[in-house]
Amino acid sequence: MPKAALITKPQKPEMQTILPELVEWLNARGYEAVLDPESAAYLNCSDQAVERNDMPEQNPEVVISLGGDGTLLSAARAFSHTDTPIIGVNLGSLGFLTEVPVAELYQTLEAWRDGTAIVDCRSLMQAELTRDGRTFRQWYALNDVVLSKGAIARMGEFAVELDGEFVASFRADGVIVSTPTGSTAYSLAAAGPILFPSVDAMVVTPICPHLLTIRPIVVPGKSSICVTVEGVPHETVLTVDGQEAVEILLGDRVVCRKSDRRVKLLRLHKNGLFQVLRSKLSWGEL
Repeated sequence: MPKAALITKPQKPEMQTILPELVEWLNARGYEAVLDPESAAYLNCSDQAVERNDMPEQNPEVVISLGGDGTLLSAARAFSHTDTPIIGVNLGSLGFLTEVPVAELYQTLEAWRDGTAIVDCRSLMQAELTRDGRTFRQWYALNDVVLSKGAIARMGEFAVELDGEFVASFRADGVIVSTPTGSTAYSLAAAGPILFPSVDAMVVTPICPHLLTIRPIVVPGKSSICVTVEGVPHETVLTVDGQEAVEILLGDRVVCRKSDRRVKLLRLHKNGLFQVLRSKLSWGEL
């Protein structure tokens, strides 16, 4: 029996109605629902839950993410090494990436089944944290990798290299390395540029730099961006897509590159970037 993976956001009361109906719809069409722990909890069958990182082993034909952009980002990382398409259903407040409203969920599923759904391919970024000359952790990110200070109001000191060439050293609250998809997330809030998702590039955006001469830069997608921590205040962390986190130590190096892996997002309509900017971020409004 073919399978469909369900990944949901916790503490959403409406899921008590949406999930049973969705599972019934899938079963009626010959699909077995693979549930993450959050989905299983809503359906009172936690013993059937599959951890998100283990869900690709079930070989589902589609992933249905029910929540906000954070839920979709988590699903994207879990399935980063597969070609499984993801339907991002918006149950959050903004939903910049999760463009499918609940009212269009079943229409989108039918479009996926008959091959008429819009497929939007987004590039992933690979990040590697090296410590004491050795690889410490690796991640894939759909939005961004962020090095930022903790609660104490003291700036960090960072150095940036591009393909081995020194760019600059500066003091700031942090540094964001983002994909084109992530250019409309934290990077945008830190005065970074907006990139079309199809652009072959990455963005390096300082967070509240101490010098006015330090500005965001757009680099070619084939570049290797290395951020070295030269001075680190207490509780400085590296976060991936705003979710996975690890403490950063003095001398740590973070290398970011465009990955060969891509995420396939499904939607019913072909929404242009500027339409999404206008509807989600009030682009151009006075």
